[in-house]
Amino acid sequence: MKEIRWHGRGGQGAKTASQLLADIHLQEGKFVQSFPEYGPERSGAPIKAYNRVSGDKIKVHSGVYEPEIVVVVDPTLLSAANPTEGLSEDGVLLVNTKKSAEDIVSETGFDGTVLVFDASGLAEEAGSGYANIPVLGGLIKVLGTDFDVAEAEVKKALSKKLPEEVVEKNLRAFKAGYEAITN
Repeated sequence: MKEIRWHGRGGQGAKTASQLLADIHLQEGKFVQSFPEYGPERSGAPIKAYNRVSGDKIKVHSGVYEPEIVVVVDPTLLSAANPTEGLSEDGVLLVNTKKSAEDIVSETGFDGTVLVFDASGLAEEAGSGYANIPVLGGLIKVLGTDFDVAEAEVKKALSKKLPEEVVEKNLRAFKAGYEAITN
């Protein structure tokens, strides 16, 4: 079972990306969980979202305290939220930032695998505006999930809520995030 913890701020889409990740793996026939944890429910407040993905039925129903992967959508949370808490040194820290991996290691003290990329910049280039979708693309690469299945599920989910041109921008951002990770 893979356990993933997301760190973002209200309104940045960490919860949405967590739900999309669960939908993607559900299409692959996996057992999944996706749920948020809020502090004050307001835009900009720090939030956590969690995923569990397994080939077997998931019997745990609690927060994720020892994740294999931590995803940081908002880099200001590196110092404000202690995102590496519980992350073992063989885990992965995936961060949306312009900083280098060495800078993040210095800032967090985390000695495991640190993957960094400018998801915000990729979102801006694609015209989608939100870093959550390129971050999700990067996470799909880290997990080794089938890209075509993931892309089709993201398209299906976003098409239910957004106009076609916005969906296409998000799909470009998703692909750019996937391609940005070279692990």
